[in-house]
Amino acid sequence: MKLTLFLGNLGTGEIILLVVVVLLLFGGKKIPELMRGMGKGVRSFRQGMAEVEDEIKKPLSEADEANAERERGKNE
Repeated sequence: MKLTLFLGNLGTGEIILLVVVVLLLFGGKKIPELMRGMGKGVRSFRQGMAEVEDEIKKPLSEADEANAERERGKNE
């Protein structure tokens, strides 16, 4: 089974070799800490993206509300 990553086409053997090298370099106790840190980083990134989207949508919804009030004023 071939797996395409940003590094190119890696086969099962290459992936197993990479996992063994990572285990040797960091040890079994350090890897969960590294993954936890990566998870927090991803969560923070997603939260930041959501905040940016909210900031972009907020002025648009305020403009829509102002247009709706103008239309109500014309109809009365």
